[in-house]
Amino acid sequence: MAIKLLTYDKMAQCETLVIGVFSDKKMNVTGLPKHAEALLQRLQTLGDIAGKSGEIHVLYPEGPGPRRLIVCGLGESVRLGSAEISKALGRAVKRAQALKAKDAALAVDTFAGKLLTPERMAETAALTGVLAMYQYQEMKSLPALGDRVTFPRLYLVSRNPAAISRAADAGEVIGEAVNYARTLANRPGNKLYPQKLAEEARALARRHAQLGVSVMLSAQLAKTGFGALTAVGGGSAHPPVLIELKYRGGKLKDAPVVLVGKGITFDAGGISLKPPAKMEDMKFDMSGGAAVLGIFKAVAELRLPVNLVGIIPAAENLPSGSACRPGDVVKSLSGQTIEIINTDAEGRLILADALTYALRHKPAQIIDMATLTGAVVVALGNAASGLISNHEALAAELQAAGELSGERTWRLPLWDEYRELLKSEVADMSNMGSKPGAGTVVGAAFLEKFVEATPWAHLDIAGTAYGDAGPVFAKGATGAGIRLLVQWLRQRKA
Repeated sequence: MAIKLLTYDKMAQCETLVIGVFSDKKMNVTGLPKHAEALLQRLQTLGDIAGKSGEIHVLYPEGPGPRRLIVCGLGESVRLGSAEISKALGRAVKRAQALKAKDAALAVDTFAGKLLTPERMAETAALTGVLAMYQYQEMKSLPALGDRVTFPRLYLVSRNPAAISRAADAGEVIGEAVNYARTLANRPGNKLYPQKLAEEARALARRHAQLGVSVMLSAQLAKTGFGALTAVGGGSAHPPVLIELKYRGGKLKDAPVVLVGKGITFDAGGISLKPPAKMEDMKFDMSGGAAVLGIFKAVAELRLPVNLVGIIPAAENLPSGSACRPGDVVKSLSGQTIEIINTDAEGRLILADALTYALRHKPAQIIDMATLTGAVVVALGNAASGLISNHEALAAELQAAGELSGERTWRLPLWDEYRELLKSEVADMSNMGSKPGAGTVVGAAFLEKFVEATPWAHLDIAGTAYGDAGPVFAKGATGAGIRLLVQWLRQRKA
């Protein structure tokens, strides 16, 4: 996409300038043309521009310089973090697009509050611009090309572009990685099934020499003992696969971080069939796997000094004569047996085998991402991903990275009362709780049984992986987890 950086004296070439305004301090208009500066100060004095969060104005100043000003309300400067900045910038970029502006120049200095450094502000601005200008269109037919959405060219305007150049580049890299994952998750199930997802992983590795990839096919999975994964994928004409990615950027002796992403490319629920309403959204059930691929793309391009392994168990969960049934007992890769009470609780089954496989790498930490439970949407809505962990320091690091990246998490407990609900009369455990309620934590308690003593965190992204159009994202996939975990990997101490 190539976001260009400009100084204020060069912004006259831009058609549209985007400015941030706080509710608790005077507008930062240094560097603007005098006539535009006077107009903005007058409107703020009159109270017509109050700087309230979500407020947006479009002005057309007379005179030289940008012909259009988009003014974004930011709220109080002491409360402005990455999430709030992203929403304000997203609204501005989408307003510029709706106005068919040929460009949008973001005056990053005007968005600087008390919580973000200039570098973080520039990274957030570049990243948000990339995210806001994404629209999934690859399934549109050729006659509809004239109706395709076009977006303005994006600039970042700063008094010192050299100081923020690397940060802006990083934001663009991360944004493109998120959009790559969004495209994968947005593809319908007839276009992206387990083998196609494996092909995408191979293609990603071909484009990035630092990445290695291997794919375990269904016959090898069965032979190796992936009983839970093969049971879930048994009802589909597209057999399951296990995708493994490797990146070595750290020291040879450093234990790797293992990322595990749920890759259910379509989830009909199996024999425990889902109701038809919104079943089309179950193409998004591989969002965890897509996020793993997006993270590897970003890590390779940022050249992060970390050793990383990615594991994506991929399957379709469909009903058929060969599908697993409620009441079936399967033997997982760990050797533990599982009574399948509900075939629509399939994500935890494929993750169980993937987490066991992850232990073979003797990891420093394991983090899994999955659209695991509808219960997390009840608990947290779409504002945060659920976080459950067996390790206090890891959980705290992820929460801090979430605040800094704008992808928030909320930690939920992992107590013995929830573990007790997984007991089975006929197997080592059940894949469902014996009582209603606490579905998100019970799902995590199930996964915990397969990580032994390794520091582990589970991110339930069912509420954040996709949704309706908002300030930043178009309707559809969001690439949830990528910004969070890339930030965590960047600040992580080996």
